[in-house]
Amino acid sequence: MTEPIWLRPERGARGPRPTHRRTDIAATAVRLADAEGLDGVSLRRVAAELGTGPATLYRYITNKDELFDLMVDAVLGEAQPPEPSGDWRADVSAVAVAQRELALRHPWLAGLPATRPSLGPNGLAWQEATYATLTGLGLSADETLLRVQTVLTFVRGQVIEELAEREAARRSGQDLRGWLDTQSAYGESIIGSGRYPQLSRIMLEAATPHADDRFDRLFQYGLERVLTGIGG
Repeated sequence: MTEPIWLRPERGARGPRPTHRRTDIAATAVRLADAEGLDGVSLRRVAAELGTGPATLYRYITNKDELFDLMVDAVLGEAQPPEPSGDWRADVSAVAVAQRELALRHPWLAGLPATRPSLGPNGLAWQEATYATLTGLGLSADETLLRVQTVLTFVRGQVIEELAEREAARRSGQDLRGWLDTQSAYGESIIGSGRYPQLSRIMLEAATPHADDRFDRLFQYGLERVLTGIGG
């Protein structure tokens, strides 16, 4: 069984001197993923961008999953975990906001399994800081884990929705406001039918779907509800 990449030295004791660093490989792969998604990332493509052959990369990594590990840890290193304030709600909220910003900046992150977190140095720093936000609540290890996972799952779900809307707007050439405008005549027929009173009330009165900051509103409202729940 191959040791995790984080246990292996970047440069082996034998063989030719490496011409690249793991950070170079990760940065190249991140750039490709930001532009084309995870489907645009392969060992062959990364090697070509670095001006070398795929076989050379196997001196640094053994498979694509290790490449993804390097990529995740690289982007987690773009910012340090928020400094603790002593207020657990504020601290958890700061982590959630930072993780949302990171995932929106690198949309491919949402395509990787959250059950296999980065165990690189940056990933470990973020995990430690995140679990530390709840140390003052006197929770067991499992209670801490479940509360943190609940928050991060909420963040991930919100990010996936926001990214899906971005993709729909790109694909159709219409943002959400434009799409709603095209549905107006149909919406009037729905309201006029009298068959959907609760939906009609939302369609007539709700301002959030039309707000430019609708995703920020949804995120903040949902996060506050989640924090209230995990604090109980």
